Amino acid sequence: MNTEELQDHSSIKLPFKERLVDLESVLVKPFPNLLIYLGICLFGLWHIVTNVYLNEGGLWQNSIHFAGFGLLAAVTTSAVDKHGYNFRFWCNLVFGLLIAFSSLWIAHAENGVYERTLAKTGQSWQFTPLDWFAGIVVIVGAIELTRRLTGWIIPILVVLALSYNLFLGEMMPGAFRAASLPLDDVLFRSLYNDEGMFGIITTISSANITLFMIFGAFLVVSGASDFVIELSKSIAGKLRGGAAFVAVMSSALTGTISGSAVANTASTGVITIPLMKSNGFRAKFAAGVEASASTGGQLMPPIMGAGAFIMASYTGIDYGTIVAVSVVPALLYFLSVAFVIRIEAIKYGIGTEQPEKVDRKKLLAGALNFLLPLGVMTYMLVSGRTPSYAASVAIAVLIVVSWFSPNKMGPKNISRALALGVSTSIMTAVLLVAVGLINNAVTTSGLANTFALMIAQWSQGSLWIALLLITLASLILGMGLPVTAAYIVLSILSAPALAGMLADGLIVQQLVTGIADPVAAASFMLVDSPLVAKVATGMTLAEAGQLMAAMPFELAVVIRPSLVDAGAMTTFLLTAHLIVFWLSQDSNVTPPVCLAAFTAAGIAKSPPMATGVEAWKIAKGLYIVPLIFAYTPLIGGDALTVLRIGIFSLIGIYAANCLLQRYSEGPLRWWMYPLLAAGAAAAFYPLHWAYNFTGAILIALVVYLCKKDQVAVDKYSL
Repeated sequence: MNTEELQDHSSIKLPFKERLVDLESVLVKPFPNLLIYLGICLFGLWHIVTNVYLNEGGLWQNSIHFAGFGLLAAVTTSAVDKHGYNFRFWCNLVFGLLIAFSSLWIAHAENGVYERTLAKTGQSWQFTPLDWFAGIVVIVGAIELTRRLTGWIIPILVVLALSYNLFLGEMMPGAFRAASLPLDDVLFRSLYNDEGMFGIITTISSANITLFMIFGAFLVVSGASDFVIELSKSIAGKLRGGAAFVAVMSSALTGTISGSAVANTASTGVITIPLMKSNGFRAKFAAGVEASASTGGQLMPPIMGAGAFIMASYTGIDYGTIVAVSVVPALLYFLSVAFVIRIEAIKYGIGTEQPEKVDRKKLLAGALNFLLPLGVMTYMLVSGRTPSYAASVAIAVLIVVSWFSPNKMGPKNISRALALGVSTSIMTAVLLVAVGLINNAVTTSGLANTFALMIAQWSQGSLWIALLLITLASLILGMGLPVTAAYIVLSILSAPALAGMLADGLIVQQLVTGIADPVAAASFMLVDSPLVAKVATGMTLAEAGQLMAAMPFELAVVIRPSLVDAGAMTTFLLTAHLIVFWLSQDSNVTPPVCLAAFTAAGIAKSPPMATGVEAWKIAKGLYIVPLIFAYTPLIGGDALTVLRIGIFSLIGIYAANCLLQRYSEGPLRWWMYPLLAAGAAAAFYPLHWAYNFTGAILIALVVYLCKKDQVAVDKYSL
């Protein structure tokens, strides 16, 4: 297979950093093209085989994973001119090979480190000079490659994390003070701990994320992405402002393929943004719709980007459970975006014109290749199979069914899909290895507990303030970190504290009715408050809140297990992680740094910052839905409860959109604003029928009156 053949699919390549050199561009002399391309394909195939059949040890699997991606990252971030390779490329190739061999050596040397350390009575970790060299190379390599792929933020955090464990911790004041560790201990923990760079987080990448990236590449090469666009056009094109609905639907469906909001924006936006503009939508609004819808693709089951895999690993909750509880929230988000589109179309008189006809050949050609493999994979995930096994079987099903469609997956297309899947995994694979160093430092030093204590103290027991603090932290982190990294860092630091605060809400309810268990009631005697006298008999809701706010953080941690059962604590932990995960997405659409919005602005030729503001307004569901998580049993409730919360929340979200757009089914009059605000608040009120129905009636009344005004305006215009 030569370079020209590879260029055929360059248009469907999912971009992950503009300055990266495509894999195809390095396949030039003096290297034999076929051998390099074959090696890349075999590396992708190895990820499938090792997760299904070989069952290699975790350290070996992760070291091979980083060895391959470290080499690819070093090579693909090298400058190659039209005449071939330059000196800088050769230096980067040597650098990549050093990283690869050092990574493999670390796995090979593990037993020797243990044996020598035991022989020396375990006083310190016994590394050979070669062990030291290999360890330093992989750490420096992970930092440097992450800098090339994502910028300076992650490398700076890694250096600070290592410094914190080595010497910085003992120099810090107050709660941030931590004992320093010897250099050999820091090296061992960084390389061999489960929380280190070849530990749990890298396992998520090697065992799950890369496989789903490869599966997504198979869908793209098989024509499934064309099916997504054509299906969206056939359904949404008939609606008023249909081109924008095409963007929402295609981005939601593409979220099952792409692991990145930016890649989602780039791949679908080149089609949907021109469609929206030709349909009459403003350029910045069209770009904002695409950016916000593409961001929602990461919230869309069954894949949900990389977040669901990381969440399952951190919480110990079954992947199928996480996916199942995420369906209704994802629908709320996309319907929220759809409401904005509907209001915009009415406000600016955009009709149902469909500028582009549905290509039925592409629709039929990709239908089987998209629906059956994705359906099989979803069924296997929900039924309890591991994500790696489900993705591998889905790939096999896709290859088989493709032979009944025009886009047959023969050796040529299979190799293209494997190479495409590997190339789109480079940034995530290298990033998660580097983030493992941060995770190790935070876990080793106890910094996570310090942050949990800070959140509890600053919020003074107020869940609302805690959510505000986490939202601000997610926005700041998201300015410099990819969404996955922002979620990992934020979940380590804040999710346990947030889960504890959610559990405290259950304890408050018990305090109101009185705690009959004398042992549990006696635990409150350690709280310095006169309200402890009422623990057994009961108190008002305000008093219960005051008592919990006065409780020291350390005591609350001890009391919770005795008053909140394990099942409820698991639900609260999942709720906390989902809140953090949703809030971590906001950096894609929130100025001043909003990569998905900036990508869409480039396609729409609209002002980047104005597009970011528009995307932020459209994607307000990223903030509303986490509040619903926190204050209602949307997660963990029975089916009827979830349905009820979903319906009334949707009504409230529509009202919120009307207020922001200052329009509904027609123009809003001044006296309608307080009615809409009151209706939205009542609709959102948790599980209170009177408030919920009152809110729905108020909103329906405003919509009806606005509709009458709009009909009158339309008649006058005619």
